[in-house]
Amino acid sequence: MSQKSPLLIIIVTLLFIAACRPKVVIKRTSPKAEFPGLFQDVQSANIFEDSKTFADCIANDDPEKILRLYEEEKNGKDFNLKAFVGKHFTIPQPIAGKYVTDTNQPVDAHINALWDVLKREPDQYNAGSSLINLPFSYVVPGGRFREIYYWDSYFTFLGLQESGRTDLIKNMVDNFSWLVSTYGFIPNGNRTYYLTRSQPPFFALMVKLMLAGHPDKEKEILSTYKMALEIEYNFWMAGATLGKTMGHVVIMPDSAVLNRYYDTGNWPREEAWTEDVATAARSGRKPVEDVYRELRTGAESGWDYSSRWLADGKTLETIHITDIVPVDLNCLLYYLESLLASTYKIQGDTVRADNMKLAATKRIEAIQRYCWDKQEGWFRDYDFKKGMQTASVSLAGMYPFFFEIARKGQADSMVTVLRRDFLKPGGLVTTPVQTGQQWDAPNGWAPLQYMSVTGLLKYHKDSLAHDIATRWTHENIKIFRQTGKLLEKYNVVDTSLAGGGGEYPNQDGFGWTNGVLLKFLLLSKK
Repeated sequence: MSQKSPLLIIIVTLLFIAACRPKVVIKRTSPKAEFPGLFQDVQSANIFEDSKTFADCIANDDPEKILRLYEEEKNGKDFNLKAFVGKHFTIPQPIAGKYVTDTNQPVDAHINALWDVLKREPDQYNAGSSLINLPFSYVVPGGRFREIYYWDSYFTFLGLQESGRTDLIKNMVDNFSWLVSTYGFIPNGNRTYYLTRSQPPFFALMVKLMLAGHPDKEKEILSTYKMALEIEYNFWMAGATLGKTMGHVVIMPDSAVLNRYYDTGNWPREEAWTEDVATAARSGRKPVEDVYRELRTGAESGWDYSSRWLADGKTLETIHITDIVPVDLNCLLYYLESLLASTYKIQGDTVRADNMKLAATKRIEAIQRYCWDKQEGWFRDYDFKKGMQTASVSLAGMYPFFFEIARKGQADSMVTVLRRDFLKPGGLVTTPVQTGQQWDAPNGWAPLQYMSVTGLLKYHKDSLAHDIATRWTHENIKIFRQTGKLLEKYNVVDTSLAGGGGEYPNQDGFGWTNGVLLKFLLLSKK
């Protein structure tokens, strides 16, 4: 028998994998580009209460045909834009449909049943939809959020893990791996209008979660996702070697390399068109494209919106997030660098392992140097344009706890600040200030409760960690008993009121709330 060459074996293997993988059509065109003129007219006319509705509509016919009909009919005496949209587009509905909650059942049983309600099977390609079809099943947050979301998914994974749904975790990690391999980064969500930005880079944590209970598979799992991790890292670090601030990269005065959020688009968000146009007009800032980029970049942060990003600390029109080095983003990238270093080491690539470990070490040093406020006893964001820390104190400062970057003395002082400024009857408030933005007081959010509680446990601050988890769990369950819903966010200051603020009503479902609640219920049993 003739011996096949190694190259031939590799080619045959790759062809076999490609043949077995689900076929996915790659979409790139967003609704604004698909329906020029019509899209802007519909959004400007406020036909729908929520700007995201039309961005998610599905065209019932070829876009060119719909545009031709629109041009022919729009100037007619009896033309009705809303009726035209209703005829030529399918209007999306909120997640959950006819699902009826039994508030008498235990909340964990409710969540276990809800996973399949929030689950979506591999998407079928639809040329008239803004949805990016994914090759594997996935879980959506709920409500108006009918697609997968990047950083939400990590916290959803926590609940799927407790529910034994490791199948869904793997499928979703594989979807993110496909997205990063296809588009060069993991988008905000699987919609074409999200293809100008990502979200907080939690992919490394997702991969690490897959290792839980499988130490014998560490090399296999890390090797499987190494390329995706590298592409993710290269996306955030693009341009770093040029030695100048650009895109996501910020070169500090001492040549340290840190990162910021940065959306490549400079037009109104398609899913929040009306809101962005109004904000830009109120701001009076020129050029208006700069305001749009700031708003879009705020969405990449996941904190859309918060006093963290506001120059005056209170009004959205002063948003300047591209001037800011966020402490949480840089902690996440430190973890990505650390995991890549471990991956290279396991594979015997000591040179790359050492280089990445050095990058992680330098990032820790820079976080300490630029973000630690000794006087306040807290980690703050850094305004690199002004050359000083921002005035905002937020729960983003707890990320150095979660990633064990904080030193012991820092941890002790931070506990004091956490108790004094953030601890409320329903859990931790996101910031101590009230601006009307949803990532400020009086709201608390599941991901920040989890990052804070887990971080406290790592520093053996068990009493405070359990206190926060208990308050949050009690609030979640109380609202569930009253309404049958698990919500996107909660009012943790006045627990008789619902969470609110921001651009849209409080949503139910809700992926990351479900995941964190299941984790905290387990913690309460320990």
